[in-house]
Amino acid sequence: MAFDARRRFGRAPEREPPPRAELGRLVVGVQPVREAIRRHGSALRAVLIDARPSPKLEALARFATDQKVARVSRLSRGELDSLSHGVAHQGAAAYAPELELLPLELAMGADDALGLALDSLQDPQNFGAVIRSAVALGAATVIWGEHASAPLTPATFRASAGAIEHARLCRVASLHEALAGLRDEGVAVIGLEPTAPKHLGSLDLTGRTVLVLGGEGEGLGRAVRRTCTELATLGGLATIDSLNASVAAGIALYEGLRQRLKSKG
Repeated sequence: MAFDARRRFGRAPEREPPPRAELGRLVVGVQPVREAIRRHGSALRAVLIDARPSPKLEALARFATDQKVARVSRLSRGELDSLSHGVAHQGAAAYAPELELLPLELAMGADDALGLALDSLQDPQNFGAVIRSAVALGAATVIWGEHASAPLTPATFRASAGAIEHARLCRVASLHEALAGLRDEGVAVIGLEPTAPKHLGSLDLTGRTVLVLGGEGEGLGRAVRRTCTELATLGGLATIDSLNASVAAGIALYEGLRQRLKSKG
């Protein structure tokens, strides 16, 4: 049932049963759903809104209708709770197309390609927040191994605040093998470590570069560390192990962006 923007807040809307998971990738949260609508428009399978009156949710439903989403439905809070499996949905959910994953050769093929590799980052909140930083700072490609990282789940999409809909994503079978291949092609593979002898700002980040961020607690794994052409610290700003992963990623990516803008100026 399509949302009728003329329906008064006080009237109890009709409801449909929750769609099945076969409809696609579940996105929850007001901002993630808004970004999914902005990115995919009519390609969304459904937008699901809490049936209780809320000006913010009414505006989101109108936005979905304006963007030609075919199905904008009202569900009870309990139905949304059941769909989201504990992820905070804020009264909004959507079924979106699957994310596009780029092959490594395309993701890092440009002469000025900038990548952010995640070595065993396990927490979906950290993973999503790092993706948000990557999109905000230079649209860097996020690269991770398929067996040793947080999965792409509604919790990850929620933590990215919708940025994942606009991200350049590359999942590889083996991170250290992928990085070794890039290194052999002349890509600068720079591991971020708090005790490294060099500051990141002292390195040239204007060419093809991958910045490598270690996982929670363990940092860079041994095999990944061996693939790095350089190890660098964030220097006078803070040690990496005292920072949230997304903050460390943001600082490192900002340095890459700063150098690139300066070289063009």
